[in-house]
Amino acid sequence: MIRKLFFNARIFTPTSQGNVELYPKGYILVENGRIVSVGEMDNRQRLLLDGLHEIDLCGATVIPGFVDSHTHSCFGATRESEFNMRLGGKEYLDILKAGGGILSSVRSVESLSEQELFTISSIRVNQMLVNGTTTLEIKSGYGLSTELELKMLRVIDRIGREMPLDIVPTFMGAHAVPPQFKGNPDEYVNIVINDMLKAVKHQRIAKFFDVFCEEGVFSIEQSRRMLNAAAASGFKLKIHADEVHSMGGASLAAEVGAHSAEHLLAASDEGISAMARAGTIAVLLPATALSLRKPFARARKMIDAGVKVALATDCNPGSCYCQSMPFVFMLGVLGMNMSGDEALTACTLNAARAIGKERDVGSLEAGKKADFVVLDCDSPAGLAYRLGSPVISSVYKMGEAVA
Repeated sequence: MIRKLFFNARIFTPTSQGNVELYPKGYILVENGRIVSVGEMDNRQRLLLDGLHEIDLCGATVIPGFVDSHTHSCFGATRESEFNMRLGGKEYLDILKAGGGILSSVRSVESLSEQELFTISSIRVNQMLVNGTTTLEIKSGYGLSTELELKMLRVIDRIGREMPLDIVPTFMGAHAVPPQFKGNPDEYVNIVINDMLKAVKHQRIAKFFDVFCEEGVFSIEQSRRMLNAAAASGFKLKIHADEVHSMGGASLAAEVGAHSAEHLLAASDEGISAMARAGTIAVLLPATALSLRKPFARARKMIDAGVKVALATDCNPGSCYCQSMPFVFMLGVLGMNMSGDEALTACTLNAARAIGKERDVGSLEAGKKADFVVLDCDSPAGLAYRLGSPVISSVYKMGEAVA
């Protein structure tokens, strides 16, 4: 039995009761990687717990490890040339229609061996770990064929087995319409439903199914068909909704019982209300909005309507190459009118809820994994206050220093 006592810390953590708790002279008691208790420690408690392996955090600020609940961080080549095209005025969907965007990344994944894809992706994921992310969702979607989607999911699964993060795999074969189906996207929808879902279910790696519901990609009805089929096959549901155009994706997410709706830059008031009623979590991606030079999603509107809001990086090779949850926290506070407590909860506990991991991670509470980040600032607000300055001192996964 391995027992550790982390003490002398300013601990900030969201709780299951919906508030953010502060322990000014806090401790975390860890046994075999899980939290036994957390709270304030007085001298009497120190004596009672004497004999443990003790780690003095010297008054530092401690928060839960970041949970990045929306990424495409398994990919090959970057797409900096397309970034320059966007700077010159090209729209993201226009680049996709011309064979770039997601389709360019598909060609890159196809050209790499499984080992090469793992090596490139694991370097990227390690940088996310250094930035404080201890739990990470990774989507497939740069395969768009049964063979390549299964290849990506094997790599994602290997990352989770060989690196010190919790990885949640999401199958996203419905990320774009392959060129050969450009004139008949319904045929590709049928392949996703009748072939790919069966193969992915048999592989037993992916936990979630996601679809890009957007003008020029998949319609509301096509998305509904795939989401319902995925649910019938036992997958939990996610949806890229209302990113560029207000198509009713948020309302569709509520209708089909999706765990989360993601992006939501153009979500309507009706869609937000539907998500609130259904309990659908909004995963907002402010770094993507910044990269695309679009207005941020209406986080304030969603929170006030009763929607639980999560924040994520959307790390991907095209619209947003962001590996930093501290940067996303900063955008939530300074760009989306969120309070420090709201942004902290969005980057941790609500993000864990968005990927079905809230029982294990997302807050520093008894029974959960001892995943936490030590900050070189007085409070979590320092993540937004110290613009561009590094504030992460160390990262712990299950009570072990990993960065």
